[in-house]
Amino acid sequence: MAEDLEEDFEEGEGSEDLPEVETRKFPVKKILFIVLPLVAIIGAGAGLYFTGALDGLMGIVRGGDSKAKLEAAKANLPPTFMDLPEMLVNLQSNGRKQAFLKIRVALELEDPADQARIEAVMPRIVDAFQIYLRELRIEDLQGAAGMHLLREELLTRVSAASKPAKVKDVLFREMLVQ
Repeated sequence: MAEDLEEDFEEGEGSEDLPEVETRKFPVKKILFIVLPLVAIIGAGAGLYFTGALDGLMGIVRGGDSKAKLEAAKANLPPTFMDLPEMLVNLQSNGRKQAFLKIRVALELEDPADQARIEAVMPRIVDAFQIYLRELRIEDLQGAAGMHLLREELLTRVSAASKPAKVKDVLFREMLVQ
């Protein structure tokens, strides 16, 4: 029986009973020309949105206008400086000859209201400076690299001592090594 069906199918007798199905080509070109640019535009827009570039292009400020106005007002304020007392410390030396460092420093404050906080913890700041400066050698203070390292170390110590108050920079008013 299976042989009869195979013979009938090969001869084409069974194909007359089936209705002819119309084969349509899938419109690949139309999809590529319409969908692909649409996906690219949506992807570029999503990328701009999530990176924050779209905010800058459209002038949108996140966090509200009050925060931006406060930052702009702080930027327009003149800098506030606060002088620390003059310090005289002896440096570590290898021989019998003593070396001394005389230094006057000013602090640049981020907010003028922090001046009272700095004055309240002034003994702690002076103590931190004295301890660090006594451990220095003359070689540590030579050259621009030595001055830069000293500034960074003093800034770290003053920031730790006056924690809620923010100090922008440590400025040298006078520095004498003898």
